Amino acid sequence: MKFGIAGNLTKEGLPAVVESLINRFETNGVPYVVHDDLARRVQKSLKHLRIRRSALVSEKKLASSCDMIISLGGDGTILMTARLAGAKGTPILGINLGKLGFLAEVSLGELDECISEILDKKYRVQDRMMLDARVAGLKQSFVALNDIVVDKFGSSRVIDFDTFVNDEYLATFTGDGIILSTPTGSTAYALANGGPIVTPTNHLIVISPICPHTLTARPVIVPENSRIDIRINRAAEKIHITADGQVEELVSAPVTVSVKRSEYTAKLVKRLNTNYYQVLREKLHWGRDVRLQSRD
Repeated sequence: MKFGIAGNLTKEGLPAVVESLINRFETNGVPYVVHDDLARRVQKSLKHLRIRRSALVSEKKLASSCDMIISLGGDGTILMTARLAGAKGTPILGINLGKLGFLAEVSLGELDECISEILDKKYRVQDRMMLDARVAGLKQSFVALNDIVVDKFGSSRVIDFDTFVNDEYLATFTGDGIILSTPTGSTAYALANGGPIVTPTNHLIVISPICPHTLTARPVIVPENSRIDIRINRAAEKIHITADGQVEELVSAPVTVSVKRSEYTAKLVKRLNTNYYQVLREKLHWGRDVRLQSRD
């Protein structure tokens, strides 16, 4: 097993975590590579740490240079890593150095034990569907593990979003935008927008209007093999398109955004002693009286 190490460069405790991983791999003779930008960040903070030049790889080559990527940060770091892994299909182990962490569910305190389990082949890999969005007139495509969002930009005026599923007219949602989410993304922006929680083993796409101008507008769930076209004929300002809140583009109306399931999946490494419902309970504090906590 050859590990690749990637991480969120803004996390304060990142250098110490990377040093601990490298020391363990060196001691136990476990092969590894490190994202070169991360290595420079760590060595700048830890002058005594020396990372072999042969272990440094670029962002583009990371996924093809290892058998598993250790993603240090939070859910945003995993989202970025999933797009990098894409066609290579390299499994991703998410280590949570942040707060909530639906995707990066392994805590820092569990890291050492989790690495031991992986080396003993005691883990599972779960496929998560991704989305692919294309815009007429743009060569760039947008790939997302969580969601594709089409919304207004630079104006307070609502927009009409004509929505079609497999060329069949669904509705015109008048509001601030549309969220198209995977089951994985159902606990992200779509959840904050009032959408349902969908277990990640489902294969579907959730269409959620953002701040619709009518109270009868509700999220709609369609099969994974659907193609959703969002057509905007007029807008006072630019149209904003984002993938996982990280990759974005501004376009002018009239425009059509076509979204469908990506041909790639994100492969997330899971421990054998955890399950999705356990993660939900812990992250959303189900079963706890938050009123009592606030008094402490």
